[in-house]
Amino acid sequence: MIRKVCLLNAHPDPSPERFCSALTDAYEEAALETGCRVSRFNLGELELPALDRAEDFLTPPDLMLNPLRDAMRDADHVTMIFPLWLGGLPAKSRTVLEHLARGGFFLDQNKEGAGWPTQKMKGKSARLIVTMGMPGAAYKLLFGAHSLKGLESGMFKISGFGPVRHSVFGLVESSPQRRERMLKAVRNLGRLAS
Repeated sequence: MIRKVCLLNAHPDPSPERFCSALTDAYEEAALETGCRVSRFNLGELELPALDRAEDFLTPPDLMLNPLRDAMRDADHVTMIFPLWLGGLPAKSRTVLEHLARGGFFLDQNKEGAGWPTQKMKGKSARLIVTMGMPGAAYKLLFGAHSLKGLESGMFKISGFGPVRHSVFGLVESSPQRRERMLKAVRNLGRLAS
């Protein structure tokens, strides 16, 4: 069975010099080598305004998001690669996710407004790959990986994705050898489409 992967480079600057771009390339190449169908999106290329009102979530998003929404809807697996900025997902990437969520894309509220909303991403797995300057162990142990856990639960799991896994790569600026080990680890994830 061919796995369909929606791959998101969620660095706000999609230029090839960014390490997140290199990680996204490595994942994509490995997934394609194993026969997966990969739909790749560089979220930093999308120019969208911040949402200011809760009512905005009730309306459909800009039509330019249709290819991304279609790919995510069709995917068996979603992988998102992003840098940790000020302890969380960069604002531009978060804005894209908020626009994706518009019009009940991830969740449908019950007509009566009571009870748990319908999870529209059931049957899909997800992986979040986060890069950072600090040691990954410090982010997990000292800071509790709070922003990563929030993204996993507050967007992915609540929408029905499962399992939702993550990979944390710290000290990304430390050495070329360390970066090569990270690229190798991401290639392995791409081969497994996980």
